Amino acid sequence: MFFFIGGIQPKKVELDSSPRACPSCGLLQAKLKRVDHYLSLFFIPLFPVKKGAPFLECENCGSLSHESGEPWFKTSRVHEMRCPKCGGLVESTFRYCPACGTRISRGLL
Repeated sequence: MFFFIGGIQPKKVELDSSPRACPSCGLLQAKLKRVDHYLSLFFIPLFPVKKGAPFLECENCGSLSHESGEPWFKTSRVHEMRCPKCGGLVESTFRYCPACGTRISRGLL
């Protein structure tokens, strides 16, 4: 008896290694990515079957947006708010960044 294990599986591909400004948090940590689908055999991707649409994914806040910058939806990580200048951790009650001293405006968090 002989079995093949195969199918179509998604794979996230990074299109551009240079970071862009995130439309949600404003930091330069959004990368241009795309989800491609591959024909796989024994869980090894062999051939690309379908290319997905490009999107921006922020490594800081986790938000996803269109390539143009329009947000799809925003996932908030309340415990990981960051300073727009230095990227240091900032709690929601802080008025100044504890790492660099920059004034934090409520619109940026």
